[in-house]
Amino acid sequence: MVDHRLSEEHEALRQSVEAFARKEVAPVIGEYYERAEFPYPLVRGMANMGLFGLPVAEEQGGMGGDYFALCLALEELARVDSSVAITLEAGVSLGVMPISRFGNEQQKRQWLPRLASGEVLGAFGLTEPGGGSDAGATRTTAVLDGDEWVVNGSKSFITNSGTDITALVTVTAVTGEKPDGGKEISTILVPAGTPGFTVAPKYSKVGWNASDTHELSFDNCRVPAENLLGERGRGYAQFLSILTEGRVAIAALGVGLAQGCVDECLRYAGEREAFGHRIGGYQAIQFKLADMELRTHTARLAYYDAASRMLRGESYRKQAAAAKLASSNAAMDNARDATQIFGGYGFMNETPVGRFYRDAKILEIGEGTSEVQRMLIARELGLPSA
Repeated sequence: MVDHRLSEEHEALRQSVEAFARKEVAPVIGEYYERAEFPYPLVRGMANMGLFGLPVAEEQGGMGGDYFALCLALEELARVDSSVAITLEAGVSLGVMPISRFGNEQQKRQWLPRLASGEVLGAFGLTEPGGGSDAGATRTTAVLDGDEWVVNGSKSFITNSGTDITALVTVTAVTGEKPDGGKEISTILVPAGTPGFTVAPKYSKVGWNASDTHELSFDNCRVPAENLLGERGRGYAQFLSILTEGRVAIAALGVGLAQGCVDECLRYAGEREAFGHRIGGYQAIQFKLADMELRTHTARLAYYDAASRMLRGESYRKQAAAAKLASSNAAMDNARDATQIFGGYGFMNETPVGRFYRDAKILEIGEGTSEVQRMLIARELGLPSA
């Protein structure tokens, strides 16, 4: 029997995050957004709820939940604001999970309790200025010199990399050459404040303005040899695994934004009058809202399916790519329709839909562009790669 009802534990979590988003995030996030300021009090609130440790085992300092619990939390946060949601998403899927999945026992003991508690944040340094979607074109290098790695290179668009509570960045780097002549890519843990590790000033962004994003540079940055994360030369495979998980989380975030558009438009359509009637009574508005609800519902089912396959230990690469593609499309289309329903008010930054419109576009780019998702789906269908 197919049953999409949430368990009691998942529903209780969903309700608690929904209440936090409505009562704590919604009243203040607009001001943080306009100031492009990182919302430390809200991050502390999420930390106090245990959200950064949701999919981490209790013995590692986490809540002992599952990845689907993280997705539910992200959806509820993004219904109100995506900056707060992406801070949690990146903090967990890109900060915590690489160490949880691939770290040795010493690395887990050193980093996971603080990361899972939300006391500190971790970041994942993958994208490079000239690389974009071609992660295999990594140019950052890490050369083993005695008992230290010497890291040189740069990373761009790295979330949670420059906050006052950022503790480390996991960096992909070329550490040698494979027997076939290809690049040997490994992942290295670089603690914040390491000499030679520089965080550039924050970007001026179109959206996600209350989240933290920087370019990073490494100039003869030395870290201990034991900061190698996982097996040498397996960095490419590791980050592909992390990105597949992350696509499910980003899909949940996109569904949250799409649902937020529906929520706001339903409220507005019941209040706004035009030509003597509330606009919710006009079929043109009703049809838009019906389409918005359909997109949201379909995208939610897609990420539920991907998450359930992940938790059962089944292959879910195709489903994760499909969920990410469906949710980013739904978010972008719903944000556009919501702005149209709100009219001039939808173009104002003080309205949630104004923020939704600005935040939606990055979902078609970050953690794998929509074009990359289509490539992945095609490969999973057995079609040849170019």
